[in-house]
Amino acid sequence: MLKRTTLLLIYLSFACTAFAQEIQSPSEFLGYKLGSQFTSHARIVEYFKYVANASKNVRLLKYGATNEGRPLVAMFIASDENIGRLDEIREHNLSLAGLGNATGGSTAATPIIVWLSYNVHGNEPSSSEAAMQALFEMANPTNTRTHQWLKNTVVVIDPCLNPDGRERYVNYYNSVKGAVPDADPSSREHSEPWPGGRVNHYYFDLNRDWAWQTQTETKARLALYNQWLPEVHVDFHEQGYNSPYYFAPAAEPFHKDITAWQREFQTIIGKNNAKYFDQNGWMYFTKEEFDLLYPSYGDTYPIYNGSIGMTYEQGGIAAGLAIATRSGDTLTLADRISHHLSNSLSTVEAASANAAKALEEFKKYFDNSRANPPGEYKTYIIKNDNQDKINRLAELLRRNGISYGYGVKATSSGYNYVTGKREEFSISSKDMVINAYQPKSVLLNVLLEPKTFVADSNTYDITAWSLPYAYGLKAYGLEESIKPVPEKITNADPSSSPAAKKTRAYAYVSTWRSVNDVKFLAELLKKNIKVRCAEAPFEAGGKKFAAGSLVMTRAGNNDEYFDDIVLGAASEFNRELVPLSSGFVDKGADIGSRFIKFVRPPKIMLVTGDGVSAEAMGEVWHFFEQEINYPVTLVRYRDLNRIRWNDFDVAIFPDGYYEDMPTDKLQNWVHDGGKLIALENTISLLVDKKGFSIKSLPGDKHGKDDTLATGKNKPEMVKLYADRDHESIRSSVPGAIYKLDLDNTHPLGFGLEKYYFSLKLNDALYGYLGDDGWNVGTVKKNAYVEGFVGQKAKEKIKDGLLFGVQSLGRGSIVYLVDDPLFRSFWENGKLLFSNAVFMVGAP
Repeated sequence: MLKRTTLLLIYLSFACTAFAQEIQSPSEFLGYKLGSQFTSHARIVEYFKYVANASKNVRLLKYGATNEGRPLVAMFIASDENIGRLDEIREHNLSLAGLGNATGGSTAATPIIVWLSYNVHGNEPSSSEAAMQALFEMANPTNTRTHQWLKNTVVVIDPCLNPDGRERYVNYYNSVKGAVPDADPSSREHSEPWPGGRVNHYYFDLNRDWAWQTQTETKARLALYNQWLPEVHVDFHEQGYNSPYYFAPAAEPFHKDITAWQREFQTIIGKNNAKYFDQNGWMYFTKEEFDLLYPSYGDTYPIYNGSIGMTYEQGGIAAGLAIATRSGDTLTLADRISHHLSNSLSTVEAASANAAKALEEFKKYFDNSRANPPGEYKTYIIKNDNQDKINRLAELLRRNGISYGYGVKATSSGYNYVTGKREEFSISSKDMVINAYQPKSVLLNVLLEPKTFVADSNTYDITAWSLPYAYGLKAYGLEESIKPVPEKITNADPSSSPAAKKTRAYAYVSTWRSVNDVKFLAELLKKNIKVRCAEAPFEAGGKKFAAGSLVMTRAGNNDEYFDDIVLGAASEFNRELVPLSSGFVDKGADIGSRFIKFVRPPKIMLVTGDGVSAEAMGEVWHFFEQEINYPVTLVRYRDLNRIRWNDFDVAIFPDGYYEDMPTDKLQNWVHDGGKLIALENTISLLVDKKGFSIKSLPGDKHGKDDTLATGKNKPEMVKLYADRDHESIRSSVPGAIYKLDLDNTHPLGFGLEKYYFSLKLNDALYGYLGDDGWNVGTVKKNAYVEGFVGQKAKEKIKDGLLFGVQSLGRGSIVYLVDDPLFRSFWENGKLLFSNAVFMVGAP
C-alpha cells in the first residue's frame, strides 16, 4: 500500500510555520479544504488577486486572454529588495543572453529566475490547485524557508496555461459527481465526454505549440516568456493515474545541442525532488518515457532557449477527486496536490542553492551561441519565391526572437533542401538571410537544420519539423557566415505589392499561391462576388498567370459596387490585382472560356463528436475561423442521419475511427454533386466500399500479421522481451518528412510546386486510383527526406498514393492520407487543403 499523505506532511517537510494572519491560505480563502473539490479558474484568479493585494512581495500580471475570454495571469514573487526592481532584473537577465538594450552583463548579485507553469492540459487539473498553495508558501511572510530562497531567486507562477480546457473538465466533473466521490474507475465521473478537457477551445494541445505559437494562449504566454528567459522552467502535468510520479532527469533521446550543464542541473534538481519523495515514501521514476527532442514542448522549448526545462508528471488523468489504482491504494486529489507542491518548492530550493552556477552557465550558453553556434550550417538562405510565405516565416522567427535580414546579390554554394545536394546558387536582395551567430542560434539550428539527429528512435513525438519543408520554401544551408543587410533586419516585407487603382476594368486577376490568397477569396465569396479560377496558365496584358489564378469579372457581378469590394479586399489582404481591359487574352484560354472555372461559394460541413479525433477536427475548425475567416458548420457524427445533406456542398471528415460509416448515403450525396474530403484514417474506412475507388496496396493487411493465416513460422518471430519497446517501433513513423511528386496541373495542386514535402505520421499508403481518379500526390521509392522511420515502415512507404481525387457522378471525393494542417504549423499544407475545399470540382 502506498503511504497516505496529507497536505500537512508536505508543509512540515519544508519547516513551514503556522499560517500567517496577514495572508489567508487557499483553504481559508476558498472556504473549503484544498483538495476536497475542484476550484474554478475564476476562483483561482481571485485568490491570486487577493494575494497580490495582501502581500508586498508579489506582482500580478494579466498577460492575455483565452478564446473564451478567461484571463491569463502570472504572479512574480521576489524579496523585499528585488520586488521593486523587477524590470531592471528582467533587462539585466536579457543582457546576460546578449539580448535587450544592453549586452554582456555580470552575473554578480543577480537573482536566478524560476518559472513554474501549471495545467497546460485542462484535464490534468491538480497542478492549478497546487499553484495556489505554492503561491501561499512563497508569499507567506512567516515562512522563513521560502523567504530565504527569495533572497537570490525570482519565482514566476502561471497557475493555468489552459483555462478553457480546465473549465471544460471541471464543469463536467462537477456535473456528474455524487455526494461522495466514487473511486471505482468504471464510474462515469472518470470518463470524460468528447472532446475532453485536455485541449483548448479549438482542441489544440498547447503543450505542442510552444515554438509554433499558433494559438492565442501560446502567443500571449511566449511574448511574456521571451521578455524574461528564465534560468529554470517547470511544466506541471498529469499522466495515467496508475503511474508513479515522474520528474527529471529526462529520457533519451536528447537533442545533440542540449549542454552537459543542462543535463547535470536536471539531475541536481531531480535528486532534490527525490529527497522529499523518499522522506514521504512516495513512488516516482526518472529517465524514462519523456524525452527532450521535439522543440515545441514546455521543457524542450525552454531548454533550446538556455533554460533548464523540465516536465513533472503526476499520476491522475481521469482520477477525479479519488480513484482506486491497480496497487489497491486510493489516489486522491489531495495526494496529487501534495506531490506537485513538494516538487514546486524543492525546485525553487535547488535553484536557489545553485543560483550562482546556473547564472554563470546561462551566460555561457548565450556567449557560446553568439561566438560558436551549433550545427553544420552558419547561414541559412531562404529563397524569396513567395513573399507571403517569407512574411509568415519572418513572423514566426520574430516571435521566437530569432534575428534575420535580407541578402545582397552574390553567388554561393550550400546544401539544397529540395535536392539534398550541395549546389551553387545565386542570392538576391529579396532572399531571407539568417546568420547563426546570434543569441538564439541553438533554437535556430533546431528549427532549421535539414536533418535532426535522433540518438534513440523510441521517442515521444514527431522527429522532423524543419521549417523550409513545413513552409514549402526553397532553402540552402551554408557553412560560411554571411551577414544580412543590417538596415533590413526587421523588415518582413521588403517588397509589398500595392493593390490596383480603381479602374473600370473588364476583369481583375490575382495570384493563387498562399494562405493570403485564400483569405482574399474567402472575403470575396462572403461578399457575394462571383470568382473564377484559371484551370490552365494564360497570358494577358503583357503578364503571365499560373493555373489557379483568381479572375473577377465585371460580368455577373453588381456593377455599382464591384470595383469597391474587389479593390477593398485586395487592399486588406495586400493582394496585387492586374486589371484587364478585355476578355481576349494574349495566350491561352480567353476569360469566357470553359477553362476559366466558376468557384462556387461552398456551404461546408465539418464532422465532429464521438469517433472523431478532436485535435484533427480542431485543426480544420481553427483554419476556417481563425485563419481564413470562412463559415463552417460543425455537425455531430451521430446526427448525420437527420440532417439535410443537400444543404451542404462540402463534407469534411477529419481523422477518426467512425463506427458504421454511412457510405451509401455519402456515395449518393457525392453522386448528386457533393464533395467529400476524407482525411487520414477516415480513408481506411472507405476501402473496398461500393462507389469508392480507394484501394489498399497489394499485400497490405492493414497492419495485421499474416503468420496466423499462413501458419508459417519465421525466424524473426523469435524476439527478446527486453527489446520489446524497440521492436514495437519497427513499423512506426513518429513524424517524418517525405518528398512527394505533385501534379500541380490538377486543381488539388494549384499554386504549389511539382513536389510537396509531407509530414507522415504513420505508414498509411494506398494504391493508385484508376481511370475515374487522379493521383495528385504520390510517393516513389526514394522519397524519404528526414525523421525516424521504422525499417518495416520504410520498406512499405513507396510507390503509392497520398493525395488523390476521385470523380463520382457530378461530385468528387478528395483523399488526403497525410494531415496537411498538422498542428497548424505545416504552412505549405494549408494551400493544398484550401484547394481541396475551393478548387477541386469547380464547375
